[in-house]
Amino acid sequence: MSFLIVSALVWMWILGALLAVMVGYLVFLTITAQFAPSRTILRSGDPLHRFVFLIPAHNEERLLPTLLASLAALDYPTSHYTVHVVADNCSDRTAEIAQGLNAITHQRFDKTQVGKGYALQWLLNRLWQSEAPFDGAIILDADSVVSPNFLRVMNAKFNQDGRVVQAYYTALAPEQAWTVGIRASALAAIHYLRPQGRTVIHASVGLKGNGMLFHRSILQQHRWSASVTEDIEYHMALILAGERVLFAPDAVVQAEMPSELRTARTQNIRWEQGRMELGRRYVPQLLRATWTSLRGQGVASPLILLDAVMEHIIPPFSVLVGMSLLLLVTAALLGSSAGILLATLIFIGEIGYLLTSLVMTHAPQKVYLSLLYTPVFLLWKCWLYLRVLLRVDRQAWVRTTRIGEGN
Repeated sequence: MSFLIVSALVWMWILGALLAVMVGYLVFLTITAQFAPSRTILRSGDPLHRFVFLIPAHNEERLLPTLLASLAALDYPTSHYTVHVVADNCSDRTAEIAQGLNAITHQRFDKTQVGKGYALQWLLNRLWQSEAPFDGAIILDADSVVSPNFLRVMNAKFNQDGRVVQAYYTALAPEQAWTVGIRASALAAIHYLRPQGRTVIHASVGLKGNGMLFHRSILQQHRWSASVTEDIEYHMALILAGERVLFAPDAVVQAEMPSELRTARTQNIRWEQGRMELGRRYVPQLLRATWTSLRGQGVASPLILLDAVMEHIIPPFSVLVGMSLLLLVTAALLGSSAGILLATLIFIGEIGYLLTSLVMTHAPQKVYLSLLYTPVFLLWKCWLYLRVLLRVDRQAWVRTTRIGEGN
């Protein structure tokens, strides 16, 4: 057997082993998710907490009114929540519209510190200075709507010692475009199935950037990050400090998504660039903290830390499927029946993971039909991921164009 064939076999089995571990973990979470409750127990006698909504908005005059209307319709006493909008570097009527819809409006102009993270830092500083009375703060994106029971569920989680709670964040109107349908499929898996699985094993469900509730003391102890992936970075700081994020599956926040791949490109580059940078920075820290915790000297649970390592290591699902295809093709070219069997089992695991997430979230039929475009999306996502991995593409924060908006 030639050296090249032996080398190819070695690399094939290394790839197969990595995929087996990553997909195996997703299958494990798929199974455990079946034992998680889909509804939060609401008790009529529970105390009602005071909440503030924090909404960073950059040129959101079109979408902000819809969010503010959904907040006004919440099934919760209006005396127990207030809405704060920071009109961040806006050149439109965002601030005027927010004021007209009874939101407490803050205008910020800073051309050097640009982006959601900086806007939230600035707004939180203003809240601390004003000594505004509240128990918990909820961060929402301006292009979102929330379910009427949102605060009832979050309040119940608060009463269950949930110092940090993540709502189910998904796509608004996923049937309007195949790109949105595919995004909704990904969010069903990442934002619902995985958190449900992690709930059962008492891991931390993570922060998803939208629909996040924090106890006042958490925000005072841990300064909000201003990075392009501020939610992931903040989550790392919390779990290293021994905190755990809970999941509220029936508190739903839906957000508009880009309808075309070209408008989603900058957003995806920013996300993947940030994920890779944070993985390089935090995986070593998490592994060291795990070793310390196993010796009984750490504040964080080893399970929570190792689960966070897996979340950093596992690439986007499209890339995972692309790697599986590479394994299958390599095994076929080498004539390895064992390799073909392994690739097939991995594919079965991936398909089961994705379809289960759609069933669990009661996805509409058009979301299933959008999966017919998977080959197109797969090629686009893998090419983009490779360019980010090789540092060909770099992206600072820019506002993403949504459905119905011009370029």
